[in-house]
Amino acid sequence: MTKPPTSERRSFLTRFHVGAASLAVFLGRSASAQVKSSSSARFEPARHEKDDWMDELPAKHRLIFDTISSFGLSNALLFANNFMLVNRNDYGLQNSDMALIIVVRHLSTAFGFNDAMWNKYGAPMAKSAQFEGPATTAAPTANPLNGAGMGGELAKQGVQFAVCAMATRRVAGTIAQAVSGDTDAIDKELTANLVANARMVPAGIVAMSRAQERGYTLAIG
Repeated sequence: MTKPPTSERRSFLTRFHVGAASLAVFLGRSASAQVKSSSSARFEPARHEKDDWMDELPAKHRLIFDTISSFGLSNALLFANNFMLVNRNDYGLQNSDMALIIVVRHLSTAFGFNDAMWNKYGAPMAKSAQFEGPATTAAPTANPLNGAGMGGELAKQGVQFAVCAMATRRVAGTIAQAVSGDTDAIDKELTANLVANARMVPAGIVAMSRAQERGYTLAIG
């Protein structure tokens, strides 16, 4: 078999290498475009109707506190008041310009219920919160954090409270054990006796997450 002239072989190899190089560049650009397209895709969280109340609060600024203890909740109440005060005095805003939610879950849950519940179930409520009064060991007869603004002054400023339904069930169980009562009945009673501007949420940890997906800044109590 006669071999093609050397010049023809060189021409073929040159064209082959050029074609291969062009293909490599094309494939590289294609892969790069795919990576860029994938990386530029923006995460959009799902919306659920039961969380829509968070968007119904009229506001220019959004903040949510997550609290899991009486100490943390006390701090959140203090800082929430500071947040509202400074925005009014230094920024010239109105209370309605701020959407502020305080989540009460885990050991802070018991403080989401009004004085009537604390008067009726003070000892087991305090036990469920691992709470001891600073000056006495007597069972509280009113919500110990009322003086700090729980459901009172802060509620008047528009602050909202999100009470964990899962933790409420635990509180109801603690009360039922102490008074030989029915957990279901006590759970319903607690749910019907929240502090002002409070609502039950399926779980405090979920409410905290959903609020951030809706533009709320997270603060820890």
